[in-house]
Amino acid sequence: MKTPAKTTRATLALDKAGIRHSLHVYAYDPDAPRIGLQAAEALGVAPGRILKTLMAAVDGRTICLLVASDKEVSMKRVATAFSGKAAAMLKPADAERLTGYHVGGISPLGQKRPVPTAIDAGSLTDPAAEIHVNGGGRGLQIRLTEGDLVGALKALVVPLT
Repeated sequence: MKTPAKTTRATLALDKAGIRHSLHVYAYDPDAPRIGLQAAEALGVAPGRILKTLMAAVDGRTICLLVASDKEVSMKRVATAFSGKAAAMLKPADAERLTGYHVGGISPLGQKRPVPTAIDAGSLTDPAAEIHVNGGGRGLQIRLTEGDLVGALKALVVPLT
């Protein structure tokens, strides 16, 4: 297995913003039915503390969603959160092209072109609590505080599940 790079556009974005974080590498399994749950198990972290990055579109506008790895997103709530009528997940090839990351390694941080981002309110517990997001490579997670994540992404915090 190839070891993920320790420096990615996601880590560079956090370094530039002066946000404290730590990196956590795990054995990525491309055949895992749910990558976020596999990451949680590999790292010994509760599934609710690993946020999966989902790329979607609302009325044709690309957006980024962060939801606990053990939750399912409601497209109706996503559309409502972005004042739209219809929401749909992006095709993997479109998500890769727009973010500059590969599926399984898409980070909400350091995307090629920043897009509006929403974090599921039910996935957050306390601004000082630590949470994990993809670090921009398969098998790489970034741990940082919820408050720093929300601030770095200028994210909406709304119900999405």
